[in-house]
Amino acid sequence: MSTLLWIVLSTFIGGVLSVAAAAAVALKANPSRVPMLISYAIGALLAAVFLEILPHAFEDAPSTRALGAIVLTGLIVFFVLEKLVLWRHHHSHGWLDEEHHAHKPEANHDHGRSGMMIMIGDTFHNFVDGVLIAAAFLADPQLGLVTALAIIAHEIPQEVGDFLVLLHSGYSRAQALTFNLASSAAMVLGGILGYGALNTLLEFVPYLLGFVAAGMIYVAVADLIPGLHRRPELKITAVQVALMALGVGSVWLMREIAERI
Repeated sequence: MSTLLWIVLSTFIGGVLSVAAAAAVALKANPSRVPMLISYAIGALLAAVFLEILPHAFEDAPSTRALGAIVLTGLIVFFVLEKLVLWRHHHSHGWLDEEHHAHKPEANHDHGRSGMMIMIGDTFHNFVDGVLIAAAFLADPQLGLVTALAIIAHEIPQEVGDFLVLLHSGYSRAQALTFNLASSAAMVLGGILGYGALNTLLEFVPYLLGFVAAGMIYVAVADLIPGLHRRPELKITAVQVALMALGVGSVWLMREIAERI
């Protein structure tokens, strides 16, 4: 079998398997529990950023100053994207209608804002994973298979978090599954382009990771964490912290497993 075919099959199967495994966990969640489980998603997202994505990006970046600028720019870009989504929602429903809804009890979703942004970041992340799988296969087919397995392992907790964010953002379970599968197609695209233009793409991987990290930080800190403060009770806060720790722990555990594959 040709190297390109190995890359396509590995990225396709890897993307589908990671989404399927995450869906098996996230889609079984009781809808009434999703707002609370968002604490897990926050822990998983932030752990993926600070334990995986940014360390790799800074290790490989030709210029750490330039990478820092990319992260900063990414935060501003995602802020502007959220503003555009808010503007579209206000334009569609009218300011008076929005003010009327503002006096109603708070909804459990944010009209798709955080879900849309997490999908943008996840798509870039999957593209980068595809490039890395291609690089590994071009070096050695066995290394490519091991890399693909490691990427599947570390993707699962993050994908669970992505599913929970989409559900919390107001998407149906079918929509959450569809969007995650569509996002995983970027892994195949990254693998194919990585095969054809590896040296050029590898040069930009640290900066793509920086942009991915910015999106995940923005969603976790600007969109999801403020919602947790709506429940200031000590018992609820303890549960939120425990679920965040579980999210961090699951990413750390999968990283340890991936390093031993």
